[in-house]
Amino acid sequence: MGHRLSRIYTRTGDDGTTGLGNGQRVAKTDPRVEAYGTIDELNSVLGFVRTQAIPAEIDRVLKGIQHALFDLGGEIATPGLPPIIQTAAVRDLEEAIDRFNAELPALAEFILPGGGPGSAALHIARTVCRRAERALCHLGDACPRDDLCYLNRLSDLLFVMARVTLRAEGGAEELWAHTRGAPPRTP
Repeated sequence: MGHRLSRIYTRTGDDGTTGLGNGQRVAKTDPRVEAYGTIDELNSVLGFVRTQAIPAEIDRVLKGIQHALFDLGGEIATPGLPPIIQTAAVRDLEEAIDRFNAELPALAEFILPGGGPGSAALHIARTVCRRAERALCHLGDACPRDDLCYLNRLSDLLFVMARVTLRAEGGAEELWAHTRGAPPRTP
């Protein structure tokens, strides 16, 4: 933050506009506002996930991701800033996916989101992450490619983390039964 807020309310947004990081005023419906707002929502959901009984390594990784999401949101909220998310950050997510996924059985079917509280919360985070990714796409050329790649990999990581957490919670994955009336299958 360039300056500290001594008052939380300013009344400047009461007309349906908000200020970007460069001082420009835009409508609260602007695609840029939608994108950084959804990234903020994702960060809040990850904060909720971290209140659940999740494996310590997952909590550690999520804490780092929360810091990166604040950076990303600030970048999106400030037109003209150079990209903050770099290819190395995407590679870090890929390494985490590979590390967590190594202990999981291969999937042949889709799994139903849910299980226990931690795994269900991670699935919610995954879907909010996908929405943030779609919101970034609305920025078109104004959105750096690494930002999109980061959110794409992050949603994959959250999926894998949900599977790992479900196992830690002692639950079993429930597979999608795509034939009407077929009973749910478990691996």
